[in-house]
Amino acid sequence: METGLKENTAGKRKTGIYSGSFNPVHIGHLALANWLCEFTELDEIWFLITPHNPLKEKEELIDDRLRYELVKKSIAGYPKFKVSDIEFSLPQPTYTIDTLRTLDRLYPEREFYFIMGADNWTSISRWKESETIIANYPILIYPRKGYEVKLNNSMPHIRYVEAPQIEVSSTFIRQSLRTGKDVRFFLPEAIRDILQH
Repeated sequence: METGLKENTAGKRKTGIYSGSFNPVHIGHLALANWLCEFTELDEIWFLITPHNPLKEKEELIDDRLRYELVKKSIAGYPKFKVSDIEFSLPQPTYTIDTLRTLDRLYPEREFYFIMGADNWTSISRWKESETIIANYPILIYPRKGYEVKLNNSMPHIRYVEAPQIEVSSTFIRQSLRTGKDVRFFLPEAIRDILQH
């Protein structure tokens, strides 16, 4: 098992990994990522589209490639955002530690920060090789309503950040669209016409 945060990160581009199903992407996702890019040490954020979360049921996922294209259209024009489909080609179901190791191997010039909500932090012990993730990667934890985060001084590379909370969910978006609601202002402008047809 790997131990200790990886050394020799000076000069590397600080790249946040924002992993999720983005089913679909909405203004809450984008606002959080925007804040993290502008108000933390991150140089950029990669939206990493997850085919299937192994801790969740196979929910009503929009087609993988369409979710990728929706994010791509939504972030166009903001140079600090990128979208990645790297997990589409990894063995399924995908696990965070395997993805991070793959990213390290493919992009040695970058230092990857993992971005997670307070709700996921409380259950990280259930993740595959969670101790390796915690020991080897900087983690930025953002607030989620109803979840308290307690960190100790032995993990200075893991930080709770006071990002704004926007209580919008992809489930709310899907249900609203299914019932014919006009929720255009919850969606990035570039994809409104695609989803509200």
